[in-house]
Amino acid sequence: MSENFYTNDPLLQKLLKKHLPDHFFDYADQQLTKFGERVATDIDERAVHTDREGQPRLIKYNKMGEEVNKVWVNEGYLETVKETYETGIVGYVHKDIPELGHAGNYIYSYAQGYVLSQSEPGFYCPVTLTMATAYLIDHYADDELKERFLPHVLATGDTELYEGATFLTERQGGSDVGANVVEGVEESGHYRLHGEKYFASNSGMCGVAMVLARMKGASEGSRGLSLFLVPWEENRADNKLSIRRLKDKLGVRAVPSAEIEFNGAKAYLVGDASHGFKYMMEALNLSRVCNAVASLGIMRRAFTEARDYAFNRDAFGEKLANYPMVQETLTHLATKLEVEMTATFKLIEQFDQVTAKHSQATDDDKAMLRLHIALLKKETAEQAIDFSHEAIGMHGGNGYIEDFVTPRLLRDAQVLTVWEGTANILGLEVLRLIKKFNVHELFLRDINERITRLSDRVTPLAAPVKVAINDLMAMLTQLNESDEQTMLMHPKRVANLMTQILEGVTALEMAEEDDRSYAVCEVFLVQTFKGENNVTNLPLKHFKTIVQEENLQPTEL
Repeated sequence: MSENFYTNDPLLQKLLKKHLPDHFFDYADQQLTKFGERVATDIDERAVHTDREGQPRLIKYNKMGEEVNKVWVNEGYLETVKETYETGIVGYVHKDIPELGHAGNYIYSYAQGYVLSQSEPGFYCPVTLTMATAYLIDHYADDELKERFLPHVLATGDTELYEGATFLTERQGGSDVGANVVEGVEESGHYRLHGEKYFASNSGMCGVAMVLARMKGASEGSRGLSLFLVPWEENRADNKLSIRRLKDKLGVRAVPSAEIEFNGAKAYLVGDASHGFKYMMEALNLSRVCNAVASLGIMRRAFTEARDYAFNRDAFGEKLANYPMVQETLTHLATKLEVEMTATFKLIEQFDQVTAKHSQATDDDKAMLRLHIALLKKETAEQAIDFSHEAIGMHGGNGYIEDFVTPRLLRDAQVLTVWEGTANILGLEVLRLIKKFNVHELFLRDINERITRLSDRVTPLAAPVKVAINDLMAMLTQLNESDEQTMLMHPKRVANLMTQILEGVTALEMAEEDDRSYAVCEVFLVQTFKGENNVTNLPLKHFKTIVQEENLQPTEL
C-alpha cells in the first residue's frame, strides 16, 4: 500500500500546479505532503477500526434513565476530526490562510477531500456537510448569526469546532423535498421546529444543523420551505430534539446517520423565508461536487490496490501484471481515472468562479455549472462502484475478504450513487436545465468551440466525439418531438451521452500536453466510443507508458 496518498499521485500534483497560483501551489504541495502521509497511515488504520469495531453508537439514556441523545465515537475518530479540520479543509475556503495572507479556495479543499476519501469517504461526509453549512451561513445568514456561529464552523484549531449538518430528507418525501412537513413556529426573535427528519447524517456530532422547514401558512411544495439554523447542543440539552435511532448502513459506517425528532427545537431563520429551498439547492450542488471528489478518491484507491496487487502477485509462474487481460484492465482504469479527474478539477475551478460571493457569473454560467455537476456526479459515483468491482476481481478471493480494503471500498462506493441525488434525479436535473435554460445549446456551443481550438496533431482524434455530438443532437430533436412520458423515460441516456462527449473533449485537450497524455486520450476514446467489442491492442501498446511509468509504487518497476 502507498505510504503517501499525495506524493504518489503525480496527476493530482499536476492538476494543482495547473489550477493554483505558484505561491499557493507551493503551500498546498507542502501541506498535502504532510496530510497525504497521515491519511495513508494513521487515518487509514483508524478507518479500518471504525468500520470493523468502533462504529458510532447512540447513547439514548444515562445511568439515571434520563434521555441524553448522545452519539459515542471512538478516540481515533475524534483524532481524525481534529487533524482534518485543522488542515483548513473547510475553514480556509472562507478565511485567510495565515501563511499566505489570503483565503484558500475549493480547488485546495477538494484536493484535501480527494486524498482523505482514499482512506475514509465516510468521514468525508461530515466534512462535506460542514462545508455546506459554512457556505449557507457565509452567504445568507444575517450578521448576528454569522458572528455567533461562523467562526466555530470554520474552526482550524483556533476556537471550538462546530461541525455542520444539512437535514432535508423526511420519511414521506425522500427525494421529493417539496413533500416535507416539518413545521417552523415563530416566537420572539426565533422559531421552534416540530417534526422529524428521516435520514440525517452527522447527527449527534454536529454543532449546527441547517434544516428545511415550513412556516405556518406557507405554500405547499418546495417554494414554501424556509431555511433554519438549529444550534445542536443547547437543543439536545433541553430535550428539544431527540435521536430516535442510528441507521444500520451497508457502508460509510464512520458517519452517524439518524432519525431526528424536533420537539420545539430552537431555530433561527436564514435569509429570505421564501428562498429556503433555493439556498439548500446551492448547498446541494456543493455537496454533489464533494460526492464526485469522494468517488474519485475511491477510484484512485481501488486502482492503486489493483495495480500494486497485480505487480506483486504470482500466478502460473508469472506476475499478474504480465498477462494481457490484466494489462488491459489496468490501462482502462488508469485512463478513465485520469480523464475524469481532469474534468472534475476543471469543474471545481468553474465552481470557484461561479459561487464566489461577488461573482459576476451569468445565468448561462450558472446553468452550465449545474449541468457539469450533474453529469460528473452521476458518472464518478457509478465509476467508483465499477473500479471497486475491478479491484476485487484483481485480488480474486482475497478481494472479498475484509482483511483487505476492497470490500469496504465497494460498500462505501454504493452510497455515492444515492447521496445528493440518484441517477434518476440527476437525469431529471439535466432535463430541467434543458427546458428552462436551453443548456443543451450552451453545452454544444462550448464543446464545439473547444474542438476548434485543438491542434492539427490532435484534431484527427476528435472524429468519434464529433459523431457522438451528432447523435446527441438527433436524440434531442427526437425527444423534443415526443410526448411527455417518452421524454421522461430518457434523461439518463441524454446525460450519459453528454458525459461521454464532455470527457471525450477533456481527453482531447489533455492530448495536447505530452506524449503520455496523447496515449491516454487514444485509449480513452476507443474505450468510450467504440465499446468492448472493438478489437484493438492500444491498451497493451500503451500499458508501459500509462501504468508502469506513472512513477508510483510498486518499487519493483
